[in-house]
Amino acid sequence: MLLWLANILSEYISAFQVFQYLTFRGILGVLVALGMSLLLGPWMIRQLVQKQIGQAVRNDGPQSHFSKAGTPTMGGALILISIGISTLLCSDLSNRFVWVVLAVTLVFGAVGWVDDYRKVIEKDSRGLPARWKYFWQSVGGLGAAIALYVTAQAPAETQLFVPFFKQVAWEMGLLYVVMTYFVIVGSSNAVNLTDGLDGLAILPCVLVGTALGIIAYLSGHAEFSSYLRIGYVPGAGELVVFCGAIAGAGLGFLWFNTYPAQVFMGDVGALALGAALGVVAVITRHEIVYAIMGGIFVLETVSVILQVGSFKLTGKRIFRMAPIHHHFELKGWPEPRVIVRFWIITVMLVLFGLMTLKLR
Repeated sequence: MLLWLANILSEYISAFQVFQYLTFRGILGVLVALGMSLLLGPWMIRQLVQKQIGQAVRNDGPQSHFSKAGTPTMGGALILISIGISTLLCSDLSNRFVWVVLAVTLVFGAVGWVDDYRKVIEKDSRGLPARWKYFWQSVGGLGAAIALYVTAQAPAETQLFVPFFKQVAWEMGLLYVVMTYFVIVGSSNAVNLTDGLDGLAILPCVLVGTALGIIAYLSGHAEFSSYLRIGYVPGAGELVVFCGAIAGAGLGFLWFNTYPAQVFMGDVGALALGAALGVVAVITRHEIVYAIMGGIFVLETVSVILQVGSFKLTGKRIFRMAPIHHHFELKGWPEPRVIVRFWIITVMLVLFGLMTLKLR
């Protein structure tokens, strides 16, 4: 929207031409989303407290979590509002990728909102039944996959690129739709599983989102993508603004979500952020690199799969509790130690993921 307005004003005032620079709008996207989060955060927390929209705590969880009962939740709505406003203001709205990522974020956010609403407002501990949650996630993931496949304009958009190999670019055909679906839905649920401690999920989302923004800029630039031997995806660079909005909104939310949290993200935020990161990774053709950078999300998901599988097959549990961050809590690690160490691991994984851009 601002780009459109700047194009008109630049005919009279040349200074408005700065909006043509993607890097400028990317940074502006960060600042707008951050500002929105910080400004709206206190008001939203007050509204959640007044309406008694508080978090329910598992009876079988760590005892240290019992004191968190009643803490405002569904704060992820703050993140989504900030991302949406920032993206609409700072992006080139003629770019198809912008609308795809916004649509995916909205659909998965809506699924999470219904789940949270039923748990917190209607006091239904099941929330949205698993079959319906998975159904609507599948609708969002499959819809995005088909839309991206049908509108693909360059060969690289449907190829699978493997890190560390220069010439490996496999044309997937319809398998692209299947893989895209699993990446988006899987990423959504992985972030949701990670969101169990104060700030544990949001900072990794910020770090991974920032890295994906860098990758989007490089993938959408013909010269940089050619130099790095990564797939050139025309138009992908515009996702810098969206990724910047994720970073800004996430940092603003972390201001209130850091230990001890004043507000929790809830499924409305976790499901949406996971899906958003997944669809950006797909568009930029860096799904494998995303799995590396989001290693914490992968670890949390695998811990649950192993725990459930082991208990069903042998009757024994591998971990004291899953997801794995609860295992470390029950081993005696204070919550802040678990959180910060997982953050540090994410920093290392993100840096390693960015290294793969050159190691080909």
